[in-house]
Amino acid sequence: MDTAPLPDADSPAGKGKALVDDTAAAIRARILSGEIPIGAQLRQVELAEMLGVSRTPVREALRQLQAGGLIEVLPNRGAVVRVPAPWEVREAYEIRAELEGLACVRAVHAVTPDVLRELREANETVRAVSRGVRDVSGGPAPGAGSSPASSPSASPSTSANDCFHTLIHTVAGNRRLARAIKDVNEAFPRNVSALVLQDNPRHREDNIREHERIVEALAAEDAERARSEMKAHVISAGEQLARWYEQRSATVFRG
Repeated sequence: MDTAPLPDADSPAGKGKALVDDTAAAIRARILSGEIPIGAQLRQVELAEMLGVSRTPVREALRQLQAGGLIEVLPNRGAVVRVPAPWEVREAYEIRAELEGLACVRAVHAVTPDVLRELREANETVRAVSRGVRDVSGGPAPGAGSSPASSPSASPSTSANDCFHTLIHTVAGNRRLARAIKDVNEAFPRNVSALVLQDNPRHREDNIREHERIVEALAAEDAERARSEMKAHVISAGEQLARWYEQRSATVFRG
């Protein structure tokens, strides 16, 4: 079967596609960080000015993001950041739980004392920020901002939480697995997960204790316990996130 050749990267078509992809990535990053909140209108003129491009790549980028489910087009409002349905969150986190559980199994025999130390430091950062204190050294809490999965504007707690999970994905040594987990995570705005923790002190403490049990299982080289603890942790996080969306009607975001 004949297929159309891909445009050369240096051709006008190739450069145009790259610009659209870069524009879509920039808009996606702003949505996932919460800089552009859920329910917000996405006006082409404003986005073009913000990103320093013309309206054409912005228009194509919005189509790309709509196809990916991150935005939707509503009557009389145009493109808006889509509000996920609770069932979508639960389904996605069910998949994420299996993937992260597998990452723990793979990481068990590759984890080192240094990795365990970094995991504990990241969790202590989450604890410190949760209690409104800095680390005893007086500088930024350990682990904050060190994860490539976090946006530059992410809070120290979000960065440390991402660092904890990303470190396990890295040690697991399977790039396809890490990429699959990243894809699931990027289905929903990351700042909402931070709001869920911010709004629920009990969930914050549970989150910290769950991290501790995961580290204990990894340190004991108990693959099945590590898998089980991680799966329970992710399912719990997904349920809290789904409930957060359930408790807020669509009109809160769409006005």
